[in-house]
Amino acid sequence: MSQIATEAKSKDKAIGEFLDHLRRLVLDEALTAKQNLTELWSQPLAARVRPGRAVEGLRVVTVSPTGRIELVCDRHQSRVREGDLLNLNRSSPFFQPHFQVTLEVDNGQQLTVYSRELAFNWGDVFGEAAGWVLDEDQLDLGQYLLDALKQVGDTTVGRERILPLLMGRKRPLMDAASYDRAITLAEDLGLNFDQAEAFAQAYATDSAYLIQGPPGTGKTRVLAHLAQTLVADGERVLITAFTHRAINNALNKLAEVAPDVAAIKIGEPSRADGLVENVENYESFQDSPLADMNEGYVVGATPFATRSQRLGGVEFETVIFDEASQITLPLAIMGMLSAKRYIFIGDQQQLPPVLVTRKGDEALRASVFGTLVDRHFDTMLTESYRLSAELAEWSSEQFYQGKLKPTAEAAGRRVVYQTPPPRWAEVLDPDHPKVFVDLLHRNTTTRSRTEADVIANLIMTLAEIGFPLSEIGVVTPYRAQAREIRNLVQPLIADIEQRRQLVVDTVERMQGQERDLIIFSLATSNPAFASQLAEFFFQPERLNVAITRPRKKLIIVGSSQVLQATAYTPDEPLPAEMLNDLLSSCYNFVPEYVV
Repeated sequence: MSQIATEAKSKDKAIGEFLDHLRRLVLDEALTAKQNLTELWSQPLAARVRPGRAVEGLRVVTVSPTGRIELVCDRHQSRVREGDLLNLNRSSPFFQPHFQVTLEVDNGQQLTVYSRELAFNWGDVFGEAAGWVLDEDQLDLGQYLLDALKQVGDTTVGRERILPLLMGRKRPLMDAASYDRAITLAEDLGLNFDQAEAFAQAYATDSAYLIQGPPGTGKTRVLAHLAQTLVADGERVLITAFTHRAINNALNKLAEVAPDVAAIKIGEPSRADGLVENVENYESFQDSPLADMNEGYVVGATPFATRSQRLGGVEFETVIFDEASQITLPLAIMGMLSAKRYIFIGDQQQLPPVLVTRKGDEALRASVFGTLVDRHFDTMLTESYRLSAELAEWSSEQFYQGKLKPTAEAAGRRVVYQTPPPRWAEVLDPDHPKVFVDLLHRNTTTRSRTEADVIANLIMTLAEIGFPLSEIGVVTPYRAQAREIRNLVQPLIADIEQRRQLVVDTVERMQGQERDLIIFSLATSNPAFASQLAEFFFQPERLNVAITRPRKKLIIVGSSQVLQATAYTPDEPLPAEMLNDLLSSCYNFVPEYVV
């Protein structure tokens, strides 16, 4: 056998093994998710409601012909939130009647869900208005991923371009003339040195480039200007991400810096919440004005849309992946199949992919960004326009080798408001940019009423001394704690618009967002529970995201009892070590009533 034939056979074998591993990841994920959901649905209703996995006691108010259903309940403490896929049923998702719905509006006691199952006589179905239940549900999208893996293995573009890149067997090349042109453009756009380098390299690459954007470094601005420039060259650009929220944020930034660029979003209308007015959402590409357009344009959509009737068959020159640290290799391949060039923008020090399986090859479970970074076709942005000097320091040393620095304008930022009342004078002191309020409570798991009470008091105090609610964000690891805080705070805010401006959500939902002041609720104080959940609760990337949302002030509310969490074996590092180091770097305050 000739050397060429031997090398080809070796290459085919390596590609086959690589794809087999990815297929196993997809199948394991799908099977585990299905098993978890079946186990949940098999529990008695009370056992599903108690931990917040279901909402009971719902009453139907109205049912529209378009599939929107207005529901009310006395009150609920569930984990469900707007955008979730749920199952509406009488007591069990296994039995009729049951419908898959999307939660569109959650005002605590009033909920609006949307169903596409219109082939029913809703009047007959909802003859009994009371006694309905909402359970967690999910879409099985595994077949879409498996189909993408088959295509990438069967096509020339997959075997010669996409897979060699992901496997580390192919390095992108840069066109020098394009690079020089882009550097000049970057200077005209006012980009800083690192942003200009990232912009130019991404523009000039023949196949792929990575832009690492630590918190507040302007990665979305670079993304927007890159899309703008590619469209000016006549390119069709796909902006995609793991979440609709990230796609919406990117499109909004594009509309801000380049309002004349033709840009649309493809997806369900319920997932277009937050889009600015001049970015229209369409349920499919064929319904949009871009379908008959020959010039360059931008489409925002999830990778799954490229495999469905929404966007299937539409080809692009460049696909830009935002928040690429959350995108698995199979999901990345799905998006890459629709274009010739791939720009990955993210940060491997922020949230990784959401996976239900806890086993398997870590290299294949990593994000596409984590897989490709440090292969010498990436640039890290190092100037933070968000974080003050005190807020940037800890994260910079822990995650970015001390390279992350605030701009001169951001470095000295301080909160401004009237003199706080004596009870919270130390906590709200502008000269204490990082504060840990140690409540010393014990034995809490995913919810702490003590912390929620303190946070509600802090929020209302801030409002009284002139601090806008729109510049306050509350972040927590758990949906249950977010619900607890919202249920306490919302009744205290009379103005509905102000109530919606106050963001209280989980770390996942807060990635990409920023506020002048962030309150971080730890919720957990039970060391044993924290030890069992260490991979989640003490996850360094999660901690990094939580504490880098504020521009001016961070208040961590929790209990130092959680620092007693222990490792499973003596050889493992202490799980609370990083959190302990963070809290030690804060101004520590223990309220008198807990001393």
